[in-house]
Amino acid sequence: MSAEFESQLPDVEDSLEQAGSSVLRVITWFSVGIAVAVVGLFVGAELRNRYRFNRRTPYDFYSKAGKQRASEFGVGI
Repeated sequence: MSAEFESQLPDVEDSLEQAGSSVLRVITWFSVGIAVAVVGLFVGAELRNRYRFNRRTPYDFYSKAGKQRASEFGVGI
């Protein structure tokens, strides 16, 4: 009777292996998703910088020209 009872129980090792496998699969897909998002942000920022650089105006070239203002304003003694 004990052999018959043991054969009806689910194998504990198989269920633990399946649970570990599914957790590992979730972690892997989450990591892949984060990596894709980071690459997308990097590529988007690079494309935006190139777009802005190629559409400069004459004002952008001379934006630093002119009088420099005092940076010590409001320091007070």
